[in-house]
Amino acid sequence: MSKPKQLDSPLYALVHHENIQGFNQEKLKHDHIDFTGGDFRGLDLRELDAEGIDFTDAYFRAADLRGLDLRNAGLEGASLSHAQISGAYFPAELSADEILMSVNFGTRLRYRTR
Repeated sequence: MSKPKQLDSPLYALVHHENIQGFNQEKLKHDHIDFTGGDFRGLDLRELDAEGIDFTDAYFRAADLRGLDLRNAGLEGASLSHAQISGAYFPAELSADEILMSVNFGTRLRYRTR
């Protein structure tokens, strides 16, 4: 099992320091953002433009994801343990039970992509 890691990326540094507006502006300059295995524990990520970001195996323990649109983000293997998810959109392939298991027990998200 992988452990959460600090990623060596200027975009990740913006998110990790909760400079969400700065991240959203810089994101426009990049075609693909790979946050695989990233440590997002306890961060306030509201207002993050998550469109197309690869969050595979990322850790969101106790993160604030309220209102995020994650429908087109890669979440395979991510953990949402105790995250705040009110109003968040998730990929259609993820069942509500899968999301709740991850929030309540920290299980990793499993789903089939289209």
